[in-house]
Amino acid sequence: MGQLGETDPCEPDAMATMLIHIRPELIVVFKSIVEAYDNLATLRTEDPGRHLLRLYFAPETAAEVEAVIASLTAEFSIERIA
Repeated sequence: MGQLGETDPCEPDAMATMLIHIRPELIVVFKSIVEAYDNLATLRTEDPGRHLLRLYFAPETAAEVEAVIASLTAEFSIERIA
């Protein structure tokens, strides 16, 4: 690691994120499906009490992530928060 203020050349410049809400009983299955797409997105629980999930992905894969979420929205009752 370099001096304060320097960036690590191995780290991406920025990750894009998407905040969503789904029913709690569907979270495990949803996470499995999303993470089955190799290197597309990582899913973290943002607020377990409110069942908010945050997807992290590379900005250049945003269209693919949007397409996957769109294809799963009805089945998982996905509500996009941000």
